[in-house]
Amino acid sequence: MSEAISIDDLVANAGDAVIVSDADGVIVVWNDAASRVFGFSADEAMGETLDIITPERHRKRHWDGYAKSMETGETRYGDGELLKVPALHKDGRKLSIAFTVGMLFGSDGKPSGVAAIVRDETDRWAKETDMRKRISELEARVTDLQGPVQTGA
Repeated sequence: MSEAISIDDLVANAGDAVIVSDADGVIVVWNDAASRVFGFSADEAMGETLDIITPERHRKRHWDGYAKSMETGETRYGDGELLKVPALHKDGRKLSIAFTVGMLFGSDGKPSGVAAIVRDETDRWAKETDMRKRISELEARVTDLQGPVQTGA
């Protein structure tokens, strides 16, 4: 490429949500895709903590892990592992999201935050759940048609 790529343009135009939080878990980057996924505008999300998208029952575990990552500079999930967790939409709906994270470091080498690339998997998750249920029902019907399994001679 003959021209440098603007990181701001890349983040702004990414199809997946890009969320960056500082060392305290305060949101400092929130792109348009994040607004589509979670329902909060950038103005609403910026300056808030990740609690706005983290379900209440998961917050303690989330913040314990976040604090440890900021302390050690390491995350259990920094190897590109795709994480799948529940999340919250602005309107209160539960979401199923999949995301990868990367630690960010300041010029002093100390952890300065976390970047996450997030995708809404709610529809896919619902379809898979429905498919698993249907398979289970079909297996039960097959067992009913075959009768109890006989053992021995």
